[in-house]
Amino acid sequence: MDVLVRPLVTEKMTAQSEKLNRFGFIVNRRATRDQIKSAVEKLYGVNVEAVNTMIYGPKTKYRYTKSGVQKGKTNAFKKAIVTLAKGESIDFYSNI
Repeated sequence: MDVLVRPLVTEKMTAQSEKLNRFGFIVNRRATRDQIKSAVEKLYGVNVEAVNTMIYGPKTKYRYTKSGVQKGKTNAFKKAIVTLAKGESIDFYSNI
């Protein structure tokens, strides 16, 4: 099972990373907090203090087309907010 799917790079997460030393990730739905913590520590070489997780359900979307109204859903996902130890940081742009 691949625990980390992708990092979250948004304006809100960038502000939290600068002020509170928190970083966001989209993770596997079945991943536990301990698995997320060990995956982040192993991949980025940092010390993790806390892991907060939340599951987002699918949202219903509508699209109006010539043939009528098309109805669908977005994917459900799990988000993890990882708080790092003081003085440590993750640089998502170093691999580009």
